[in-house]
Amino acid sequence: MAEQQPEGETYTHGYHQVIVGWHSRRTAETCAAFLLPRLRPDSEVLDIGCGSGTITAGLARRAGRVVGLDISAEVVDAARAHADDCGLSNASFEVGSVYELPWDDASFDVVYAHQVLQHLSDPVRALREARRVLRPGGLVAVRDSDYATMIHAPVFPAIERWRDLYHQVATANGGEADAGRYLLSWAIEAGFTDIEATATTTAHTDHEGRTVWGEMWAVRAIESDFAEHAVNNGFATRDELLEISDAFRQWSVQPDGFWAWVNGEVIGVCPLD
Repeated sequence: MAEQQPEGETYTHGYHQVIVGWHSRRTAETCAAFLLPRLRPDSEVLDIGCGSGTITAGLARRAGRVVGLDISAEVVDAARAHADDCGLSNASFEVGSVYELPWDDASFDVVYAHQVLQHLSDPVRALREARRVLRPGGLVAVRDSDYATMIHAPVFPAIERWRDLYHQVATANGGEADAGRYLLSWAIEAGFTDIEATATTTAHTDHEGRTVWGEMWAVRAIESDFAEHAVNNGFATRDELLEISDAFRQWSVQPDGFWAWVNGEVIGVCPLD
């Protein structure tokens, strides 16, 4: 699926069906746990880079109004359908760029973004735009992975190669694969105050987790936009990607397979002046 990106921006993952399916497994309980205690029943929330809207729906169940924003029109349509299926009347969705949010100043109490800043060439600019649409005293809440912390066992050299390759691709696309560790710095530079920085881990250590994660990356390694970027930039050959895909499938069936990584999380306050 070809999507129109903001000028100079490239979404490393793309919109292959296995990626959209993976994103549809996300929930507010797992991905926004650091924010949920700070939500009020009357909070007006903007979820930027909302994807398929499953997190947005969870936020809507706890807030007064939630708007999801994504650059992909087809993904936004899917998010609307999901909210309708959930019977949520307080969730709406728009197509747009995180750099040019289509709302007036001081329109929201909370701006949330999950696994978005890692793909941006200018995450501080995006955070400043989030600050613009926040009311004084409002909250920005962002969460991103740190790919350098991804560990697995039993160790497969081809998967270690994948981790290095992912960093190469993300950097070439203008992103930051290790964004989780930089969220605090970016939030400070964007002008937020009273910042709280935390970290949580994601782990795949049971049969279901190994199967879903391993099979997903087995496909992504050879069929997604990531694969195209890797080959087109000369970072890997098709044969190398096939080896990586096979390694993910082998890892996914290991009874002692373990995978984990760190996610950085930041909540910052929009200044009162």
